[in-house]
Amino acid sequence: MPLRITLHTTAFEPLEALAQWQQELLNGGQTPSAAESLFIGRVRGEAADGGALAALELEHYPGMTERQLEQLAQGCMARHGALSCLIQHRIGRVLPGEAIVLVAIGADRRGPAQRCCQELLEALKHDAPFWKREWHADGRSTWITGNTPL
Repeated sequence: MPLRITLHTTAFEPLEALAQWQQELLNGGQTPSAAESLFIGRVRGEAADGGALAALELEHYPGMTERQLEQLAQGCMARHGALSCLIQHRIGRVLPGEAIVLVAIGADRRGPAQRCCQELLEALKHDAPFWKREWHADGRSTWITGNTPL
């Protein structure tokens, strides 16, 4: 099962990352998946308290984070019969409108691709070891203690 996980410290273009990954799969001899499901998440411009958000900062524990993401992805892929998985995630300071996450799943049918993508997104949201801090436009910062609703 081809799996790639990349943590970015700077902005990335999700569709460019997806196209590059798809080309690398082809170059490696992998037949294109019959179905792909993808999700691109961007930072909102509004903080949890409704005020303007200047940035979202993500901290992580290097090494542990990548291992945990790999375990989450492998488990989801196995449960849904996915053929390939790409996770691109930002760390550090992310500005409103910038991509924070890209998840792409390849499978032989749309149902498994979509279900795997959805499950993996929820796992990333709830189980991945990222700590998030909102930086408000007035200079204050607040650690996020819960998850945003679906």
